[in-house]
Amino acid sequence: MSNVVLVTGGAGYIGSHTVYALLDRGDRVVVLDNLSTGVKAQVGKDAIFVQGDVADAGLVKKIVAEHGVDAVIHFAGSIVVPESVRDPLAYYDNNVVKTRSLMQAVVEAGVKQFIFSSTATVYASDAPQPLAEAAAKSPISPYARSKLMAEWMLEDAGHAYGLRHMVLRYFNVAGADPKGRTGQSSPNATHLIKRAAMVALGRLPQLDIFGTDYPTPDGTGVRDYIHVTDLAAAHLLALDALRGGAASVTYNCGYGRGMSVREVVRGVEKVTGKPLPVRISDRRAGDPPTLISDPSRIKAALGWKPAHDGIEEIIASAIAWEQRFNR
Repeated sequence: MSNVVLVTGGAGYIGSHTVYALLDRGDRVVVLDNLSTGVKAQVGKDAIFVQGDVADAGLVKKIVAEHGVDAVIHFAGSIVVPESVRDPLAYYDNNVVKTRSLMQAVVEAGVKQFIFSSTATVYASDAPQPLAEAAAKSPISPYARSKLMAEWMLEDAGHAYGLRHMVLRYFNVAGADPKGRTGQSSPNATHLIKRAAMVALGRLPQLDIFGTDYPTPDGTGVRDYIHVTDLAAAHLLALDALRGGAASVTYNCGYGRGMSVREVVRGVEKVTGKPLPVRISDRRAGDPPTLISDPSRIKAALGWKPAHDGIEEIIASAIAWEQRFNR
């Protein structure tokens, strides 16, 4: 079996960046995406693109057989926390049921290496910060529950079928490709820095700050923001480790430092040189007060070294993409 990676959700935000990172170093890539939220134009032109659903077992097996797929990076899924609270069964279907179908199809097709896109929101809100991978799990939204369920399924599949896997738990992903090839494209995105960029460019009237009464230094939520390009690099390291025979493991993907919503607002104002209009709103359902990673495991085991970890660089890349994408 040759080295070809199947990237599900490769037309989406993080998926498209990872596809470019793979192509940039010469990997062969097949993208499977149903384009429900992804943008086909943002898939690297050297990737093979297949429009379809990850739950279509026949299609998945056909892709594996035709292209010699040896590894899967699974991004496809629903990711909006408040939406998951409103419609939990849709999230359990898309993130759990369809992921189970994908796992079964690739196991039956003989694939032995699987990387899963998970989230820092699986951790308990009262777990000590910064969060190590072994910290207590107690997800407070259906989105986070669905991701933890998928992690459990993958762990069990590893034991039963020899599916070696790496789970990457993302903290708050932001920014865009420094070369301007892809970025966060959903107009309804809930990501703070994406929305702040839209406000800075006059495409939204103001930025909502959801909650100012959290137990944090300035009352607003604190998050560990990671540049999407650094996150894509982590996936390549995980893939190389699996191909080199590494055992299954879970890694946090963050920088190990937190920034509050108000600090991000000040960062946007510094980058743009003008005030950012904000509106104070109530807390959103399912939002924990603080999420800061302990990334020491991935740094030690995979040699991951962030290259774009300045908040102003993250913000500037997001604004540059917003200018290009919505001309």
